[in-house]
Amino acid sequence: MKEGPDIARVAALLGDPARANMLTALMSGRALTAAELAQEAGVTPQTASSHLAKLEAGQIVLPRKQGRHRYFTLSGPDIVEALEVLMGIANRVGHNRVRTGPKDPELRKARVCYDHLAGDMGVALFDGLAKRKLIESNINGVALTPAGIDFANTFGIDLDGLRTKRRPLCRECLDWSARQSHLAGSFGAALLDRFYDLGWARRMPESRIVRFSDAGEKSFRELINP
Repeated sequence: MKEGPDIARVAALLGDPARANMLTALMSGRALTAAELAQEAGVTPQTASSHLAKLEAGQIVLPRKQGRHRYFTLSGPDIVEALEVLMGIANRVGHNRVRTGPKDPELRKARVCYDHLAGDMGVALFDGLAKRKLIESNINGVALTPAGIDFANTFGIDLDGLRTKRRPLCRECLDWSARQSHLAGSFGAALLDRFYDLGWARRMPESRIVRFSDAGEKSFRELINP
């Protein structure tokens, strides 16, 4: 008998096309109902409920009940990381779905990956912080440097509060469209929230797109290339 984690079971849960569409929709970070996920997957509500039951049993999604409605979210940031990596592999080997329309370039430029910035601007943020020596790679992954800690405090991010959370402060996440790393973890999420607070960018309704204003993008570029 083989020992260790059963990756075949997890892969089977992620590999069904309808379930993959549901999980991709949940990468927006929003909690969605079964009816909304059925629409995303292009299946009937009954079929969606069956898929969600399997995902819930496999601890891929978590249910949340509010009033008469039951919502679903991804069970954790590690699921987001796995999905983003799989999307990168699919993009690299040519298994892409044809999508047309103005949203495609915007998704590639800047989008939400669960709760942090992804796309070309997410990669630029990661690279810019590294060039400024505010983050560094080590055997454990990615970490803030002493200069990065000073930057975070100056930029209005409460690192002490972030350190109380169970998730890593910084984590490298492979970007499916750029095939390079963007910054995840609680610090990555806090940076995107700060961009929102400063009015540099806003999340587009019912979409993963993050749209920067002209002034906001200028400030963002100055931040990563001072």
